[in-house]
Amino acid sequence: MKKVLFFVLIFFTITVSAQGRKFFEKGEAILKNPVEKINLTFENEIPLVKVIINGKPYQFLFDTGAPTVISHSVYDEMNLKKKHKSRVGDSQKNKQEQIFTELPEMTIDQVIFKNVGAMVMDLQGHEFGCLKIDGVIGANQMAKLFWRMNYSENTLEATTDLKNFRIEDYETVFKFFSLSQKTPIIESKILDKKINLTFDTGFTGGIKISDSEYNSKNATVKSVESFGINSVGAFGAGKPVSSYHFRPKELELAQHKFQNEIVTTGNSSLLGNEFLKKFKFIIDWENNKIYLHRIIDTPSKMQSFGFAYRFVNLKAKVVLVFQQKDFPIQIDDEILSINDTSFENLNDISSCEYLLNRVEKNFKSIKIKIKRGDQILDFTVDKKEYLN
Repeated sequence: MKKVLFFVLIFFTITVSAQGRKFFEKGEAILKNPVEKINLTFENEIPLVKVIINGKPYQFLFDTGAPTVISHSVYDEMNLKKKHKSRVGDSQKNKQEQIFTELPEMTIDQVIFKNVGAMVMDLQGHEFGCLKIDGVIGANQMAKLFWRMNYSENTLEATTDLKNFRIEDYETVFKFFSLSQKTPIIESKILDKKINLTFDTGFTGGIKISDSEYNSKNATVKSVESFGINSVGAFGAGKPVSSYHFRPKELELAQHKFQNEIVTTGNSSLLGNEFLKKFKFIIDWENNKIYLHRIIDTPSKMQSFGFAYRFVNLKAKVVLVFQQKDFPIQIDDEILSINDTSFENLNDISSCEYLLNRVEKNFKSIKIKIKRGDQILDFTVDKKEYLN
């Protein structure tokens, strides 16, 4: 798999306190057929589904790393009632107090969900606004059914009977335990350390471990260091930090061994879509198991121009750079253009277009014009493969 770090990683991992366990048990799912096929769109490394609430269509992220979420506009339009408030943490360790409510009914194709507990959140941040996400189908809602997913075919299926999915065709089984919101957690062993990873379909990356689990001075493997903001959480970006990317000879996920996987350090420990899209998989909350069948068998690759950028106040700002000798790009440089594409005089529509469709992604070399203080500088930067 080719992992191109031209995009700031986005994920929607959310954790709530254990006191919400009873709240997240609420709700029921009603199916018209033994197996319901749901329209799934896997784009920008995240799975999206269309839902109907109170007769209106919305786009939701299908995210095992979060509870069910609705926007403030849905909450207000339906005149829903607050059940309680609670402080919530995101993947960047940012915390905010949020309203929790009960959604009377939601339809996903032919699947009807009733009385599901949901968190109310502002979804107007630039990255989430560009992705046009109105909410999240969370783990507490998913746990009421068995789910089968295949990103490569844009397929998502649901059933109330696991026998409908022929689990004998799946050669790898991950056992997991759940948090109060039903998010699956799997045990891993990476560089001889036992680490719990959130099984997170809202995370665009592959395997990430928290900074505290990795000591660059004592590491036994070659690593590449980057500095800056490498991800965006539900409540905004994290602080600039050093992150490390490395390829262990072998690692274990739920006691299964894997080779040639690239691991990154950050604020959270996650297993995401860069890894999961190599498989079709079934999530079984009744038995706390995930069944995987490999469909892609190529080693992970990490290619990058050595920097990443976000759009901040309609300007393309460099937020991360790889630590390497004589690299010309610096944190906080403003990108004025890449090749023949200008990033000046952007509006919301054009900044979203360039966020989702990176102009540099199909090139091996780019010409980049930047503004640094009062200077205008021109550079040529080549794409490089790291950890090969």
